[in-house]
Amino acid sequence: MAELRTEEEQVQALKDWWKENGKALVVGVAAAVAIVLGWKAWQSNQEQKAANASALYQNLTEAVQLSAGGVNDSQYATAVHLNEQLRSDYADTAYARYGALMMAAMAVGNGEVERALQELDWTLGATDEVDNIVRVATLRKAMLLSQQGNADTAISLLENADAGTYEVQYQELLGDLHANNGRPAEAFAAYDRALQLGGGEQLRPLLKMKRDDLAGAES
Repeated sequence: MAELRTEEEQVQALKDWWKENGKALVVGVAAAVAIVLGWKAWQSNQEQKAANASALYQNLTEAVQLSAGGVNDSQYATAVHLNEQLRSDYADTAYARYGALMMAAMAVGNGEVERALQELDWTLGATDEVDNIVRVATLRKAMLLSQQGNADTAISLLENADAGTYEVQYQELLGDLHANNGRPAEAFAAYDRALQLGGGEQLRPLLKMKRDDLAGAES
C-alpha cells in the first residue's frame, strides 16, 4: 500500500511538474528545432549562392578569353553584362571582386585606363576586409595612377596600405615611383627593403640591379 501511494505520489508529482514546465519545454524544443532547421536552410542558401556566383564567374572568364584584344564585340558585351550581374546579385562574394579585377585587366588591354580604375575602385570598396584581392587591386591601381602621372597619389596609396604577403611588390613599385620622380634615396631604401623581404640578392638579380644603380644615393 505504501508503495502504491509512493507511485501515485510520483505520478502526481510528474503531472504537477508538467503542468508548471511542460509548456516551456515544448516551446524550448520547438525553438531548438527551428534554429537547427533555420541554420540548415541558411547553409543551403549560401551553398546555392556560391554555386550560382561560381557559374557566373566561369562564364565571365570564358567571355573575357574570347574577347581578348577587343576583337569580339559580342563577347565583350557578354563579359560586361556578366560582370554587372555578379555585382548586382553577388557583390559580397569573392567571385564578384575577382570578376572586377579581370575586367580591369581587360580594360587596360583595351587602353581604357579610366574604366580599369573604376573596376579597381569597386573592388576596393566592396569589402571592409583587407585580403589578397584588395592588395592586388591596390597594387594595380597604384601602377595605373603612376602611368597617368599621379605618382605622389600612387606612393601615398602604397605607403598607407596593408601590403601583407605583397610587401616585396609594394616596395619595388615604390622604388620605381621614387626613382622616376627624382628621389633616389627613397628609391634605394625601397629597393633594399624589397630585396631583404624577397630572399636576398641572388633570388632577385633585377631588383638588385635597380638598387645598385642608385648606390651612394642613400648616404
